[in-house]
Amino acid sequence: MQMPQINSKVIHADLSYKICGICFYVHNQLGRYRNEKQYGDLLEKLLKENGVGYQREAPLPKSFEGEADRRNIPDFIIENKMVLDLKAKPIVGKDDYYQMKRYLVSFNKKLGLLINFRDKYLRPKRVLNSSAND
Repeated sequence: MQMPQINSKVIHADLSYKICGICFYVHNQLGRYRNEKQYGDLLEKLLKENGVGYQREAPLPKSFEGEADRRNIPDFIIENKMVLDLKAKPIVGKDDYYQMKRYLVSFNKKLGLLINFRDKYLRPKRVLNSSAND
């Protein structure tokens, strides 16, 4: 029996590595006890300084007929390739993952990064959307 080939290609490897590095820097500078907006403000400044294209809190397209405007608003859309969502809470739960999946499906993108700045050690979570065709 032949095993199926596994594609080991990492989605947007260079870009996600760069974004994670910036997030680590933000976490080291601000610590664990700020709010999401404060982390987002420094992150935005660093994205500009590093020449990374982004949109902050831009509403995603409607995912079905009749959906209300501005239903899905992620923290950042990075270079029109990935969604970045920031958290500052004790525990990232299933609802946060479902929210990211909703963003990815609505935006038709393959990769989302979920970052919780409240953790003692930053552990970026990659959330994938296998049905995207970007």
